Amino acid sequence: MPRDTLTQEQIVRTAVELLDDEGLDGLNMRSLGKRLGAAATAVYWHVKNKDDLVLLAADRVWHEVELPELDAADWRGAATAMADRLHAMLLRHPWLVQAIGSHLLYGTGKARYDDRLLGVFETAGFAPLEADRAAGAVVTYVLGNALGAAATASLSRKLRLAGQDAEGMLSETLAGAAQAAEPFPRLRARLDTPAATGYAEAPDGTYAAGLRALLDGLRPGGTDTVPGS
Repeated sequence: MPRDTLTQEQIVRTAVELLDDEGLDGLNMRSLGKRLGAAATAVYWHVKNKDDLVLLAADRVWHEVELPELDAADWRGAATAMADRLHAMLLRHPWLVQAIGSHLLYGTGKARYDDRLLGVFETAGFAPLEADRAAGAVVTYVLGNALGAAATASLSRKLRLAGQDAEGMLSETLAGAAQAAEPFPRLRARLDTPAATGYAEAPDGTYAAGLRALLDGLRPGGTDTVPGS
């Protein structure tokens, strides 16, 4: 595809697809150009470099998160929807968690999300500082829960590219972790239950239960004063 027929929209959309398939390490201008049917040099007419491409791709996927309406009467429902939708987006694009830790990212996609999440709390009566803290707690919680899936996707890809049996090695690792847990009574009791599928696997409903507990602990007027201040 000649450079004059390429658009930045095409390039960014294809970059997201490549990142979903190959992760951050698999993103380079040559591979991207091949997917686009264009020379790698043609891509540089529309983006500066790989970092710029990651920035644009990240902004694009942030725009995927559907924002709920502000509702003072059901602010916990709105906050839950925002957390759940962000969590789902991060699971669709596990490379973004890694990118957040290794790139300086900004854009209108994340800005619109952050603004609406602050609005959820401020509409419910949270003071600006309280809203900042509450929004930060929610986003940090969601990112932390998505980290495991992102790490698993990255490791599985790396093992696969090295020609190793990713599933087999992960199973061996879980078995080794379970053996290491044997001397510890609380862990051993859980491993001995019929429902146990492997050490280090979070029980079903862990994410939802944690989010519910977090939101139950937030209330207007409840986070603005630091104990001892």
